[in-house]
Amino acid sequence: MTYDIAVIGGGIVGLSFAMQATEQFPRLRLVVLEKEDGVARHQTGHNSGVIHSGVYYKAGSLKARLCVLGAREMVEFCSRHGIPHEVCGKLIVATNAEEAARLDDLLARGVANGLEGLRLLSHQEMLEIEPHVGGVRALKVPSTGITDYALVTAKYAELATGRGAEVKTGAGVAGFSRSRNGVVVRTRAGDVSARYVVNCAGLYSDRVARMAGDDPGMILVPFRGEYYDLAAARQELVRALIYPVPDPQYPFLGVHFTRRIQGNVDAGPNAVLAFRREGYRWRDFDLGEAMEVFLDAGFRAMARQHWKNGLKEFRRSLRKREFVRSCQRLVPEVRMEDMTPGGSGVRAQAVAADGALVDDFRFVARERFLHVLNVPSPAATASLPIGREILKMVPAEITG
Repeated sequence: MTYDIAVIGGGIVGLSFAMQATEQFPRLRLVVLEKEDGVARHQTGHNSGVIHSGVYYKAGSLKARLCVLGAREMVEFCSRHGIPHEVCGKLIVATNAEEAARLDDLLARGVANGLEGLRLLSHQEMLEIEPHVGGVRALKVPSTGITDYALVTAKYAELATGRGAEVKTGAGVAGFSRSRNGVVVRTRAGDVSARYVVNCAGLYSDRVARMAGDDPGMILVPFRGEYYDLAAARQELVRALIYPVPDPQYPFLGVHFTRRIQGNVDAGPNAVLAFRREGYRWRDFDLGEAMEVFLDAGFRAMARQHWKNGLKEFRRSLRKREFVRSCQRLVPEVRMEDMTPGGSGVRAQAVAADGALVDDFRFVARERFLHVLNVPSPAATASLPIGREILKMVPAEITG
């Protein structure tokens, strides 16, 4: 059979698209090709579970618009399908005068993005929400929430397959052949013919684009985020979510505290260069993937500019005391013995040819292909509207 659309990648974005495409076009023949033996095994299944508000993102950006819309839709989706979630709010905490001044900019950005209920708090007002928090000033963001995105993705897959889509696991992509009528996708599970391909391969989306003969104009650099778990006896130190004021130079939010939907509390992540695209541990190493990054001109330009911050992140990864010190800026009562190593995730950070960190979502359409090249956090939060954005870019002759 020749499918109308082959989706590469069984993460939250690919399956959101599949679910909504089959809902809007019931006769569409669609297959999702996932290289692992189940869905949501990488970025989707290793994130913090936070339903982001959209307060951080540049006003008018696609990321800001889709995040704010997606947060509301995610809460509605979880409610409708019985997926555990909670709109618990968060504090963004300034620990000095410079950070306190940046909270004014964050407030203005959040208002411009359409958020409601934002409020600047004095230290005493902060303590009424988080009794153990440090800092001098905070921004309260009431619309932030938590959920389990692996469960969300499983529900997307269930709804998509219930509408006729297929999900093929163990189907890692090895290459493509183009024909007059479409594309043959060569996978470990056999060849798949499709009229159109949507590349949602996450950490490998740039490589898949190159396999298709398309220049993505960027490289995806893997950054590992490592977490520590807060001891059960000390979890009362954090009621909900406590974040630092982010450094505007970087897309990373900094080490923060998150009460997960399961009730436990973790701290993290840092942002350490990984030596493999799926490098969740220090010992995960792939020479070919590491050299691909190190030899890339864009990466080298980025590294020349940001090497000092990179060394700081490595030090914090290797020295627990440095990590705990970062945590103590937000919650001073946290002690070394309260923290034990937890899980980790890998963020696909797009770096342009000139070394710039690509910030906004990026989609590139080519003949027979749509490459979803840069959808980092808050992609899980925004997965429903992102899926619709992708669907709008698919040619009408494919869906019609």
